[in-house]
Amino acid sequence: MVALISFQALQFPSSVNHFRVQRRWRSGHSSHHSVTVRSGLIAEASGEPAPMGQKTKYNDGLFAKAFMTLFAWKMEKFAAADHSSKTGGGAKVQKKKKKKGWFEYDYESFVEVSKRVMQGRSRLQQQQVVREVLLSMLPPGAPAQFRRLFPPTKWAAEFNAALTVPFFHWLVGPSEVVEVEVDGVKQRSGVHIKKCRYLENSGCVGMCVNMCKIPTQDFFTNEFGLPLTMIPNFEDMSCEMVYGQVPPPFEEDLASKQPCFAEFCSMSNASSPVCPKLQA
Repeated sequence: MVALISFQALQFPSSVNHFRVQRRWRSGHSSHHSVTVRSGLIAEASGEPAPMGQKTKYNDGLFAKAFMTLFAWKMEKFAAADHSSKTGGGAKVQKKKKKKGWFEYDYESFVEVSKRVMQGRSRLQQQQVVREVLLSMLPPGAPAQFRRLFPPTKWAAEFNAALTVPFFHWLVGPSEVVEVEVDGVKQRSGVHIKKCRYLENSGCVGMCVNMCKIPTQDFFTNEFGLPLTMIPNFEDMSCEMVYGQVPPPFEEDLASKQPCFAEFCSMSNASSPVCPKLQA
């Protein structure tokens, strides 16, 4: 029996990410399935991300820490060695760090691995690493299967937007599905990320663009066949994801001309009009 699936995005409580999928069968009958995903919870008193310039506090659950560990393990393969430490006299000694176990990674250590992946790599090489990491997370044939299940339609774009909110909360923080216009058609295939956790914790424009925005856009657009455009706002660290919208070439993307966060990034170059990581 062939199922026609439609979904309705609901409000997500601050403590739990929850959404409902409604499945309609051709016979006219329908059934409802609720999916609950527990990930990082905002520990701020307001329940909202901290203001610009302040780091949001999270209480990460096992779901979030499991994904942080899984991604960090995959990225460690490409990361620059992290085996030097200092003695009391300031001299460096070589001591390779032991691989962390499940649930031992926190968000800061996950971001630290990302920074080491950037070291010694060009912009394109960084993006290629992320592509390889994403592919390694999937079973063989997954992109082709995705293309069969989710052809580039309004429904597919809206469905993936709804899934993004609960399943990527651990990575980007709280978000919500919003209405956008794609090729003159209004649809609920947009995701508004209130304050991106990855950008907030890295403080690095280059990491945002090279390790998240561009490779994620390319992966959905080229591997999955579902166009995706990500539009980071470097004024408040929010971001818009628009499923169904073809991303612009890098040279025409406003993000490619963004200067460093001089006050946040330890790798920043305040004298450069554009983040050096975007030029390499």
